[in-house]
Amino acid sequence: MMFSIFLIFTGAALLATVALYARQSLLMAYILLGAIVGPAGFGMVDDPRLIEDIAHVGIIFLLFLLGLDLYPKKLLQLLKEATLVMMTSTLLFGLLGFGIAAAFGMHRDDCLMVGLATTFSSTIVSLKLLPATVLHHRHTGEVMISILLLQDLFAIAALLVLHGISGDGLEVDRFALLVLALPLLLLGGLAGERWLLRPLFHKFDKIGEYVFLLTLGWCLGLAQLAQALGLSYEMGAFIAGVTIANSPIAPYIADSLRPLRDFFLIMFFFALGAGLDFSSIGRVWLPAWYSQQRWSSQNRWSSWVCSGQPEKAVPWLARRVYGWVK
Repeated sequence: MMFSIFLIFTGAALLATVALYARQSLLMAYILLGAIVGPAGFGMVDDPRLIEDIAHVGIIFLLFLLGLDLYPKKLLQLLKEATLVMMTSTLLFGLLGFGIAAAFGMHRDDCLMVGLATTFSSTIVSLKLLPATVLHHRHTGEVMISILLLQDLFAIAALLVLHGISGDGLEVDRFALLVLALPLLLLGGLAGERWLLRPLFHKFDKIGEYVFLLTLGWCLGLAQLAQALGLSYEMGAFIAGVTIANSPIAPYIADSLRPLRDFFLIMFFFALGAGLDFSSIGRVWLPAWYSQQRWSSQNRWSSWVCSGQPEKAVPWLARRVYGWVK
């Protein structure tokens, strides 16, 4: 394990230097390193799953820090706008993915799976690729965070539906729990912050080590509770951040957690690259490339809607529809 840690961070430092000189994203350097030294490459790291499990903590901290910048009232105000954008983009990208898969002669069930897959974005990759100024200080960033979390909720529901279609039966009680889990988690988190955390912060705020430890426990505790309720760890961590966003100690917490977050995120993207399987790349690269090209074009439309500029999206969408019909 110690050799793997050495390999990850020394190799990441070297490839990150090359990536910066080449004006490429640091994420590409971390993923490329994982692909090179992982099982599909030189095999120098035999168990990337262990690293991935540890690195998942970085995603939890990232969502927690984003929640610290979003007050509870603002989150509720954003839900209506985010829901509209999420449902529209989900329908559009789902039909697009289904159509492309069907055009390549895939089975109907496979087309459905591809359609569902193209409706979702990687929360962690999306957030890491955006500048901090967009995420923390602009309305667009707040809407995007809300959309990504709603997509996580929709993904869980979609998995339950697929589980039911597969022949095991649709579990109505799990659906009911899923609908109630998010408001229950938010209300419970706000109550816990008001009656438990706030008095402790007020009494021991001068002991930085204790504040840091209490914050970690709160973040990971709500993340675990969210998982137990059928939600994701990331959603629980985000709610944990939102609940203490009003606290005057929130800036100190954010500054303390950022280095720890970056440490785990580097491991996460390394594990992502190490888990790549190149055996089927010859069969899927053409559909994937074509889907990416179509998605890049459609992404322009969704970005206009998210930024509150639908007047730009309407004429562009009209031209695209006219071209398809013609």
